[in-house]
Amino acid sequence: MADTGAAEDLKTLPLRALHAAHEASFVPFAGWEMPVRYGPGVMAEHLWCREKAGLFDVSHMGQVWLGVDAGTALEALVPMDVTGLKPGRQRYAYFTNAAGGLLDDLMIARHQDGLHLVVNAACAEADIAHLKAHVPGVEVLGDRALLALQGPMAEAAMAGLVPQAADMRFMDVIRAPWEGAGLWISRSGYTGEDGFEVSLPADAAEAFARALLSDDRVAPIGLGARDSLRLEAGLPLYGQELGPDITPVEAGLAWAIQKVRRRGGDREGGFPGADVILAQLEAGAPRRRAGLLPEGRAPMRGGTRLFDAETGGTQVGHVTSGGFGPSLGAPVAIALLDAGVPEHATLYGEVRGKRLPARQVPMPFVEPGYKR
Repeated sequence: MADTGAAEDLKTLPLRALHAAHEASFVPFAGWEMPVRYGPGVMAEHLWCREKAGLFDVSHMGQVWLGVDAGTALEALVPMDVTGLKPGRQRYAYFTNAAGGLLDDLMIARHQDGLHLVVNAACAEADIAHLKAHVPGVEVLGDRALLALQGPMAEAAMAGLVPQAADMRFMDVIRAPWEGAGLWISRSGYTGEDGFEVSLPADAAEAFARALLSDDRVAPIGLGARDSLRLEAGLPLYGQELGPDITPVEAGLAWAIQKVRRRGGDREGGFPGADVILAQLEAGAPRRRAGLLPEGRAPMRGGTRLFDAETGGTQVGHVTSGGFGPSLGAPVAIALLDAGVPEHATLYGEVRGKRLPARQVPMPFVEPGYKR
């Protein structure tokens, strides 16, 4: 988690006082002062979210509103089917560059009267400039907070405040009133668990968060556990699994490109880097993303070099994200490997001058809990 500036330059979350009241420790992240953990600590928060329901303040994310007719212009920036996205549904997407690399990933939700986009905090300024240069009528929603409620008990906790949320399925979106505030709710998240993300007016966020936290099944969860949860879920993070020199096919995100945007589709190509990406969809990419289970207890952190032999041999890739997986009680890692590496080959990560073995495994590392 990079320090992005002096403390006095950091933006603060609308719920900053509430986080402090729950004994939060803060760190700089993407230009914001963010709660990294609370009193119980990262491992306890991680396991709580896997077993009950965790509340995350992700108001640092960028939120954008586009008009109802903006789908065609947005499709020129992403390889996704935007114009075919039905009202009440959300879609994972990503911006690409001319070389086929990934500029950022985002969520696109279609409401009856427009599109609601959520972009990563670290890339928000660049993403918004990119949108404004190509899409008319971009409205930055600087007056809305964003909360995420995640875990197997999230539905019960959310339905206690918004009963209609219980009828939602994965990637559904609804609008619902609560105490006079307009909530935009999606059934989605970044943990691998069932749950919801809620965009709401910033001045209503604390009351809504307190109402959720009054439920004994709900606890606040910080940035540290958010990262370990998404790692176990095999979900990519910009700057690690995603970047301008990594294509969607290399990143294991080809599934997100709908048939209509592929070769032979009604709206084939037409996005930056289409020639590169469409060719890789058919012929393969030079690298691939893989899950790793290192043997022993030593984690293989991001940047760890991976070799095809315990001594000598050739470097065949590197770890993009790695750490301890509390749900598994063992280290886990995500790697970017040369495409020619056999899928069942044992790899060796160079950790503190020693090469330690790691087994390639499918991702996610934990069974997802999405409500289909």
